[in-house]
Amino acid sequence: MAKNTKRIVCIEDEPEMIDLFKLILTRRGYEVIGANGGRQGLELVKEIKPDLVLIDLMMPDMDGWEVYQSLKADETTQHIPVIVVTAKAQSIDRVLGLHIAKVNDYIAKPFSPSSLLESIEQVLSPTEKPG
Repeated sequence: MAKNTKRIVCIEDEPEMIDLFKLILTRRGYEVIGANGGRQGLELVKEIKPDLVLIDLMMPDMDGWEVYQSLKADETTQHIPVIVVTAKAQSIDRVLGLHIAKVNDYIAKPFSPSSLLESIEQVLSPTEKPG
């Protein structure tokens, strides 16, 4: 992989969703590492320090909010941006995610590949534009 390749950890309990993320994102040059569930995802993020974490909220072993809180409580991982990708699409869930928990973005399933890519590119692009 090229040195400037962005690494994304996808924490999801459905292998088909991990495959879908890999399919969409590797075509755009991202390196995608799948984690099957919250506990494995948390360990993986701490080990490889990715550029971004995609996280599902509803997982059997450890839900996405628990994983998110653990990442934000750890000095070595608190700077890593997190996008929640979930079937919990109620507006209250979105408000909780974006405004209370301060996730970087919140995407409802089902999503379009273009909306996923747009969100990721927006989160990963530097906020300060040269000029």
